[in-house]
Amino acid sequence: MADQRRHPRRSTAAAGRPLRVGVQLPEVERDVRWPELLDLARRAEDVGLDSLWVGDHLLYRFADGSTRGPWEAGSLLAALAASTSRVTLGPLVACTAFRNPAVLAKQAATLDEISGGRFVLGLGAGWNPVEFAAFGLPFDHRIARFEEAFTIIRSLLRDGSVDFVGQYYSARDCELVPRGPTPGGPALMIGSIGPRMLAATAPHVDSWNAWYADTGNTPDGAAAAAEPLAAALRATGRESDEVVRTVAVLLRLPGGTGRTMGDTSDSQQVRPLTGSPEELAAGLRAYADAGITEVQLVLDPITAGSIEALRPVLALLDA
Repeated sequence: MADQRRHPRRSTAAAGRPLRVGVQLPEVERDVRWPELLDLARRAEDVGLDSLWVGDHLLYRFADGSTRGPWEAGSLLAALAASTSRVTLGPLVACTAFRNPAVLAKQAATLDEISGGRFVLGLGAGWNPVEFAAFGLPFDHRIARFEEAFTIIRSLLRDGSVDFVGQYYSARDCELVPRGPTPGGPALMIGSIGPRMLAATAPHVDSWNAWYADTGNTPDGAAAAAEPLAAALRATGRESDEVVRTVAVLLRLPGGTGRTMGDTSDSQQVRPLTGSPEELAAGLRAYADAGITEVQLVLDPITAGSIEALRPVLALLDA
């Protein structure tokens, strides 16, 4: 089994709850300012949600010529960490190409400190060429760049130091001081279903995430999407249950008409989970039955009312 002592919050749900339930805060659905984000975060904690997640993107351009962009993820997470007391927080997921990897590790240690050990570092390689080009970031060899960045990040967070020279990144005689409160650094989560990404990270990560488009937004799809992870773990000699499985779930509540997302491809067009509180609770319980330990709810609409509407759903899950 995974070392639950080092990261006790990453997979422990409320008593009786079959899985942890978190929520992704707004990204580009509309212009959402800090006071509303703060209210949403505090409501989420009050109704009993287990975690808060923010997307890590810089800019989207849509077919009609309009542009939208979210707030910078690391800065937002620091503010959320200082404004909450119980929920786990993290990026879903941080793009390693957006920041120097050693600096990203430094940021993660700082967030671990501000949150009092409630931070999870989700990592991925990025996918949107628009923001790479606009911000002057190389889009080529993304997986190779990720592999080098991941080596630097996990070495600094786990060991406190690294001396690395690669083709794309280097960190010479680098040390991470001071360290955050979590022994061995914050939990690492990989957000990918790609075999090469999983092979690079399976020996080291604590949890795994798949977006709802990769699971068809169904429990069976989530179980199928996790199969490459299980294969990668077997190849490294780790037990299958050493890595926590998490998935995003698109959930529609009254008033939902479709959530504006950065990725507008057909792959995002899935049937949302919907229904009465009893039906929603049963739908989420089915994910636990499929081996999923945590879901990150992508709410449509993402409003204070929607978060309040989750209160009876969580009560049913806890019963």
